[in-house]
Amino acid sequence: MYHILASCYDRFQEIDYDAFADYYQAVFRRFGLEPNLVLDLGCGTGNVTLPMAEKGYEMIGLDASEEMLQIAAEKAMAAEQEILFLHQDMTAFELYGTVDAMVCALDGVNYLTEDGDLASMLKLLHYYLNPSGILIFDVNTLYKFRQVLNGKTFVYDEEDAYCIWENTFDEETQLCDFDLTFFLKNSDGTYTRQEEYQEERAYTPEEIQKVVKDCGLTCLGVFDNLSFSPPKADSERLFFVIQRPNQ
Repeated sequence: MYHILASCYDRFQEIDYDAFADYYQAVFRRFGLEPNLVLDLGCGTGNVTLPMAEKGYEMIGLDASEEMLQIAAEKAMAAEQEILFLHQDMTAFELYGTVDAMVCALDGVNYLTEDGDLASMLKLLHYYLNPSGILIFDVNTLYKFRQVLNGKTFVYDEEDAYCIWENTFDEETQLCDFDLTFFLKNSDGTYTRQEEYQEERAYTPEEIQKVVKDCGLTCLGVFDNLSFSPPKADSERLFFVIQRPNQ
């Protein structure tokens, strides 16, 4: 994934990344935490990693895409931020030590599509998250997959890039297929067509909370998008706050 999309990912995004960094900081304060070292799981091109670094947190960015990490590293250098970026899978990562908190933004957990993937990631908190530390992650909801994405096609038209994004959600597998077609402008004015396939898995809050409990962790809260309000029937994004026990 992201072999093609990495080069034009930022051009197709209309997301307030600072709002994510502000929310994480609000969550830390709500639960009485003052983390210093924070791991950004599935950091992509560093769109959340950098705003967090600008708030004074010492950041580590981890992602499975070399292409995305290269762009993130270039951004960090341009912003004069010293950030360690690691090319690793977030279901099997290894750190040099522990961190005070972890974040995973923009439905990174939905990309854990295989049975056991979520548990594999959460179990690593016992090794690499300090006691009483928290992981904050968000997921696209089943409502969003069914009502907002399924059967829909989105078109992004930029000056030198064009993207067609088609979505299909399978109720039986709970997987949503993303078929992306890109037309990227070449230096001579012609366009090259390229295609990329991705998929996300729908997780219910109950399913996530069971895995959290089975992994010996505590779910401190489940909240509607970038808020401390409870989930609604039509919530499109939910945030989970998971804590490692103090032992």
